Order: sequence, then C-alpha cells, then structure tokens
Amino acid sequence: MTTSNCIFCRIVSGEIPCAKVYEDERVLAFLDINPLMPGHTLLIPKKHSETLFDMSPEDAAACGAALKKVAAAVFKGLDAEGLNVLQNNHEIAGQEIFHVHFHLMPRKTGDGFKVPWPAKKYGPGEMESVLQKILRAL
Repeated sequence: MTTSNCIFCRIVSGEIPCAKVYEDERVLAFLDINPLMPGHTLLIPKKHSETLFDMSPEDAAACGAALKKVAAAVFKGLDAEGLNVLQNNHEIAGQEIFHVHFHLMPRKTGDGFKVPWPAKKYGPGEMESVLQKILRAL
C-alpha cells in the first residue's frame, strides 16, 4: 500500500528519484537529501506504515535484516568511527515524515553532531511501577 501524498511512497513508486543505496522486495534505503553528515541514509519499508507500531511483523523483520546490512556498508564504505541509528515515532518524538523510517548516520570525530541525553534517576518505587505497566502491556 502506498499513499499518494507521502513523499517516501512517491520515492518507492519512482515518481521522485533518489540516490538508492539498497533495495529488496520489502525495503528501500537511500541517501537523505538533507543529511546531518555525508552518508546519512534513510531506510524505509516499501509498504506505507506511519510508525513502527503500524508495521507488519514481516516488514519489521525485513527492515531489521536490511538495517544490519546497510548500516555495515555505510559504516565501512565511509570509514566511519561510529554509527547512530535513529527512529522516531509520532510528532512528539520528532517524527516529521509519517512513513516509518530509520536514520543511519555515520560518525567521525569532530563531526559536530550531538545527541542530547538528559538522563534522570527513578524516584523510590518508580522503576517497579513503570516495569509493571510495560509488562501488563506485553
């Protein structure tokens, strides 16, 4: 399924060209046109799903397998020192294009990219409460 107003669906259909890195029957990976650094690659399922939660198990598995292969190629091909994989779900989490996608970002010393990580500590009993909510949802 594709959505005519989705830019990634239009890329999958060939309506919009891309710098294709990888493609198989379920997955497409291409260079981001507004990269945070050279080699910033986007990996998407070809079938439209807005978020990770909407994907079929088959598409999720295909993305996982392709993610390992493409990430290794980006890392090795660009002689990176590290690699970030980022995937956002819903606007509050930073999702701007509502077709699930994974960002693969090769990292080098001095590239200037920082991932803010304002870690906090759980209050008394809070960790157990959070754990139980997650376990009930499973």
